[in-house]
Amino acid sequence: MSDLETFSPDSWQGLRRLTDARIALGRAGSSLPTKPQLNFQLAHARARDAVHHPLDLATVQAALELLSLDINVLESAAIDRRTYLKRPDLGRVLSANSRRILSARSAEIAAPVDLAIVIADGLSALAIERNAARFLTALLPVLSHQGITLAPICLVQQARVAIGDEIGEVLGAKMVAILIGERPGLSSPDSMGIYLSWQPKVGIHDSARNCLSNIRAQGMSDGVAVEKFIYLLTQAMQRKLTGVSLKDETGTEPIKNLTQTRGFIL
Repeated sequence: MSDLETFSPDSWQGLRRLTDARIALGRAGSSLPTKPQLNFQLAHARARDAVHHPLDLATVQAALELLSLDINVLESAAIDRRTYLKRPDLGRVLSANSRRILSARSAEIAAPVDLAIVIADGLSALAIERNAARFLTALLPVLSHQGITLAPICLVQQARVAIGDEIGEVLGAKMVAILIGERPGLSSPDSMGIYLSWQPKVGIHDSARNCLSNIRAQGMSDGVAVEKFIYLLTQAMQRKLTGVSLKDETGTEPIKNLTQTRGFIL
């Protein structure tokens, strides 16, 4: 804070310890104090950087391989980050070469699988680098215990949410879940979201998906996210739908020892 400023505190300052939201910042004259203003500019710069940050493909792929996952590395029809940001439509479809690769892999799948998992950079590759492998480490044992069959994992660059529909359709999966970097916020440049769709196919509406948001160290924990995801997945299989007709009715606390509890959803 500048020595020339006269700082007037805000009566709500005690609430600041409960949230990352920019509340109770005080004032200096008719403006923000210098420190909160500089912090805002730094957060804005970090959010902008997260949008343009390219996915560290080698690091993410190595982390996934440690989980013994079969991985397909694909790309959207957007040829680079600049194109991706200017042409959202190209991020929603696979490139011609990636579709050929995926179609060949699909022919190797003996029977329809329950779930295709797609990992996409989205608008924050940083979110995927920090959260995707860690979340899957918590999720995969639960899926195995529940008897959910998986397609090969697809890792896609320059991708939007809807690209998961095409991937799920090509692989013939009953459901698709896309883990994707969300639009960075001023307090969350590394937030990952998950979108779940029943019977994925090109052209389905956003209202046909369920979303879990803000999965990160300072947001929704892996334990809570796994519980909510498994609930939605199980209900989707029972009711054969996702979207606005399927509500998240889980609590806020993670269920302990999911792999040791049979039928905890029911």
